[in-house]
Amino acid sequence: MNKAQRDTIFSQAKQWIYEAGAKIREQIHTPLTIDTKSNPNDLVTAMDRSTEAFFAKNIKHTYTDHLILSEEGYGDQLDSMDGIVWIIDPIDGTMNFVHQKRNFAISIGIFNDGVGEIGFIYDVMEDVLYSAKKGEGAFKNNERLPQLNRGVPFHQAMISMNHFWLCENRLVEEKRMQQLVKDVRGTRTYGSAALEFAYVAEGIIDNYLTLSLSPWDYAAGMVIVNEVGGVTTTIDGDNIDMLSKTSVAAGNPVIQEKIITDYIKQARK
Repeated sequence: MNKAQRDTIFSQAKQWIYEAGAKIREQIHTPLTIDTKSNPNDLVTAMDRSTEAFFAKNIKHTYTDHLILSEEGYGDQLDSMDGIVWIIDPIDGTMNFVHQKRNFAISIGIFNDGVGEIGFIYDVMEDVLYSAKKGEGAFKNNERLPQLNRGVPFHQAMISMNHFWLCENRLVEEKRMQQLVKDVRGTRTYGSAALEFAYVAEGIIDNYLTLSLSPWDYAAGMVIVNEVGGVTTTIDGDNIDMLSKTSVAAGNPVIQEKIITDYIKQARK
């Protein structure tokens, strides 16, 4: 993908995101049709589906050779990342959308032969767009985000992680992760992986840790975090498989290395 092509796709995707966001805001207080997927807490609404359908229709009409990897069933069946692939979560943070009417995002990552070229995370209710193009930096609306501060002392770090890390589970020993919580300045959880990536890129959270995400949860965030000098790996420090559900660690490389080495690897069962 050359620069001219990247710029054209970026502008078109940005327009669609703002259109989709406006429609969501217009209908935010209308009665919701809510279903469940894998479990009673895995929610999906008619708004999730209609928003994804909006993107899929526009992409397929405008870019007939592009592929889509998405959450709600409007994408393609992919066995590789060859070509140009749009990875879409129409509403990341559906439980927040249902219960709070805020703290959710539209997340779109656009990859070319497996390389992240474009990333968008749109906080719909706050009308804040985080975006990035490969090699051109990351932005919050029109403000360029600075490179992450690698000099943050570990005891001053802010970490985003949910409570599953601190409960008994089959992946990590919870007492070691509880020690991590004690050793850093603070922990937060926002209920939207996309927004947590955005806050890492903004530098208001130093690292984000999660035990399981799907590609549409992390694709856009990876592109944006990379543009501010951050890294995204599995919790073991391995490269991410863009077609798989996986654990994810993202953020400040210095803080992340210490978390993985001194806490996660010691907590792995």
